Amino acid sequence: MQRLHGAIAAAVTPLTEGGRALDPDSFPPLVQFLAAGGVDGVLVCGTTGEGVLLAMDERRRVAEGFLAVRPEGFQVAVHAGAQTTRDTVALAAHALEAGADAVAVIAPPYFPLGARELFEHLRSAADACDPLPFYVYEFAARSGYAIPVDVVQQLRREQGNVAGMKVSDTPFDAIEPYLLDGMDVFVGSEPLVRAAMERGAVGAVSGLASAWPNVVASLVHEHSPEAHLRVTELRERLEGLPFHSALKQVLTDRGVLLHADVRPPLRGLTLEERTAVSALSGAA
Repeated sequence: MQRLHGAIAAAVTPLTEGGRALDPDSFPPLVQFLAAGGVDGVLVCGTTGEGVLLAMDERRRVAEGFLAVRPEGFQVAVHAGAQTTRDTVALAAHALEAGADAVAVIAPPYFPLGARELFEHLRSAADACDPLPFYVYEFAARSGYAIPVDVVQQLRREQGNVAGMKVSDTPFDAIEPYLLDGMDVFVGSEPLVRAAMERGAVGAVSGLASAWPNVVASLVHEHSPEAHLRVTELRERLEGLPFHSALKQVLTDRGVLLHADVRPPLRGLTLEERTAVSALSGAA
């Protein structure tokens, strides 16, 4: 089982027609941009990829689109988390069939699941993609609740392909309980990556890496203090702005994407916001 490693970009999903349709023409230049920027791979259809706003068929097509254009050695992990276990299992099984490198699943939002049902949900997803490496995606701010550490430990004991976690919680105290021996933990909050890697995390799955791959690659591969300061600054300057639209605007300004469209109910940038974001586009 070849596990994920290094700096993984939480990839945006290229859209067009006001966000109503996928933009397949933008998949190749996006992957080329990310690979040239030094990241080791992508997670598709995650939070940054607007995955929960896409139809099941669209999510399959996104996974296939990234897989079709990846260069050799470039990892493609698929986020298969969905509202129901049936849909989650179907997406995890498709990732295996399509040739993905790994699967990640977030706890379903809306209903605060208890340990028993959450374990069964995650176990079913992991089993559906076995023998691909499976990663538990912990993000309490999106699910509405945290995945208990005991559930993660039980899942690891009973499902052989459980390889690690993506943990996007903040502050660092919320990450620390998941830094378990033998689990490969990837951090989602870029300003916390250096501290987490010093405590045993193995890398990052980063939204900022979609637009600034070189900075996040330097942060993870070189433990660069300058990169740490840069991602901290970027997060501060993007605070309060529509994050998905901001990343896509940067990529559009750089000629990577053809459109900065997002899927409603997410919204695009106002003129004032676009000016602020475009000021960040030219900086490394």
